[in-house]
Amino acid sequence: MDRNSRKAWLYLLPALVLLAAFLLYPLIDVLIYSVEECYNFASQTYQGVGLYNYSYVLHDPYFLQAVENTFVLVVITVPISTLLALLISTALSSIQKLQQLFQTIYFLPYVTNTLAVGLVFMVLFQRTEYTDGLVNLMLSWFGAGPIDFINGPHWAKMFVLCFYTIWVVLPFKILVLTSALASVDRTYYRAARVDGTSRTRIFFRITLPMISPMIVYLVITGFIGAFKAYSDAVALFGVDLNAAGMNTIVGYVYDMLYGDSGGYPSYASAAAVLLFAIVLTITCINLLVTRKRVPA
Repeated sequence: MDRNSRKAWLYLLPALVLLAAFLLYPLIDVLIYSVEECYNFASQTYQGVGLYNYSYVLHDPYFLQAVENTFVLVVITVPISTLLALLISTALSSIQKLQQLFQTIYFLPYVTNTLAVGLVFMVLFQRTEYTDGLVNLMLSWFGAGPIDFINGPHWAKMFVLCFYTIWVVLPFKILVLTSALASVDRTYYRAARVDGTSRTRIFFRITLPMISPMIVYLVITGFIGAFKAYSDAVALFGVDLNAAGMNTIVGYVYDMLYGDSGGYPSYASAAAVLLFAIVLTITCINLLVTRKRVPA
C-alpha cells in the first residue's frame, strides 16, 4: 500500500469507526436477538436459538395488521405524492413572478413540527360532542357525512393517515424536483420550439427523461420512508395504535420494546429484521425496474 492509499484510509477511518459502532454493530446485535428464543431482558439469558421469534411475529395479528396498514400507506402515498410533486414543480417552474414566494409557501409544511401538523389534522377531521369538524362541515354541503375520521371506521382512519403523510412529504419532493427542473439545459427547449414541438411532447420527451434520475430517487426514498412511518400515526391516533387498529411495522417494533406489551427485544428484533428484508427487497426491485429506463 502506497503513501496516498494509507492517507486515504486514514481520512476514512473516523467515518468507518462511526459506521461500525452505530450501524454494523447494532445490525449484528439485532440479528442475534432475533434468533434467541425466550430471551429474558432482566437476566440477559435465553433458552435456545432458532426461528421461533419469527414464527411468533408472523402469526401475531397485531403484526399482520401493522403490515397491512404499512403496505396500504406505501402503495397509496408514494405514487400520489410523487405525481403531485411533479405537477406542482412543473407549474412552479413555469411561473416567473413571485416564484420564490410560492416555493417558500409549498416548503413550509416540511419545516413544521410533525406533531403540530397532526394536531391541526385532528381538529379538521375529528368529531366531538361539540362539533363534527371542518371536513364534515364541507361534506355536509354535498349531502354527505358526518364521518368520524379519527375514531370511526378503518377506511376513514386510513384515508386521514394517507392524506396527512402526503401533506408532510410533498414539500421535500417539490423542492427536489424544482431543483432538477432548473438544472435542465434550456438549449433542448429552444431547439424543440424551433421545430414546432408541442409543450406536452416537450415535457414527455425532454423534461421527464432529464429529471428521471431524481424521480427514481424520490420513489425509492419514498418507499423507504413510508415503510418507516410511525410518528405520523401517533400524531393522529395517539400512542395506543393497536387499539386504534392503525399501527405500523415500526410502531409494532416500538411496542414490543417499550409499549404496554414491551420487554420483548427478541420479538422486536425479529420484526425489525423482517422490515429490513421487505425494504431491501422492494428497493432492489425498484432499482432493477428503473435501471433500463433512466438515461445515463
